[in-house]
Amino acid sequence: MSKGPGLFSDFGKKAKDLLNKDYSSDQKITISSSSFSGVALTSNVANKGGLSSGDVGARYKYKNAEVDVKLETESNIVTTLSVTDFLPSTKAIASIKLPGYNSGKLEVQYLHQHASFTGALGLDKSPAVDFSVAIGTPSIAFGAEATYITASGEFAKYNTGVSLTKPDSSASVILADKGDSIRFSYLRNLNQLYGGAVVGEMSRRFSTNENTLTVGCSYVVDPQTLLKAKLNNHGNLGALVQHELMPKSFLTISGAFDTKALQNTPKFGLALSLKP
Repeated sequence: MSKGPGLFSDFGKKAKDLLNKDYSSDQKITISSSSFSGVALTSNVANKGGLSSGDVGARYKYKNAEVDVKLETESNIVTTLSVTDFLPSTKAIASIKLPGYNSGKLEVQYLHQHASFTGALGLDKSPAVDFSVAIGTPSIAFGAEATYITASGEFAKYNTGVSLTKPDSSASVILADKGDSIRFSYLRNLNQLYGGAVVGEMSRRFSTNENTLTVGCSYVVDPQTLLKAKLNNHGNLGALVQHELMPKSFLTISGAFDTKALQNTPKFGLALSLKP
């Protein structure tokens, strides 16, 4: 796939990941393995709000095609087939969830040096159509996305934005929720944090005049240990520590606190990912 402005869904992704990725209030164990034939097996067990769930998945990659099959505890089977470069700079993704035969989806991504496009169509009688476009370069890009409901003939959503990317920083502005909200984000990598970064995100919802400011950072203690923390203007504080127990195996402990209501019980999450 060629490099260019990237997909619209990638606008502000680095900042969003630093503020949200790996934070959890649940308990989860993931065990992964792979065989010489190229089949990767993954098993997940999670406890969310006192309810247990799990899944077992297998992934096989051959040349430019990849098949992913997942069996969930609810007896659902999720199958995803992706083919890269079946046409130049194009990727196709087909997915279906059984027994819900109307849950299928077909998506096509096109990445060019100066533009990208995605289109997705639900495989049911009255499908929703998702599409996005981005124009620019790896340094600056403009884009938009929308969802059209064929049954009602209306747009369920439309967002637009701009993304700026430099080797040591990135910024984005997203006008979302049909123009009802706007979100600014800025991330900067800092050598002082030994590979860590700082991030700030400000969002405003015009219909309610609600403003949210969130700041966060990551700090690399050593090659095996990562610390992250975030705080918003509503007093919500989050922190996590992630340690690599062995190559590609991680233990992540996270917590969330309401600094304006310390009498409430803090939330803690634990995730263990093992890859023997």
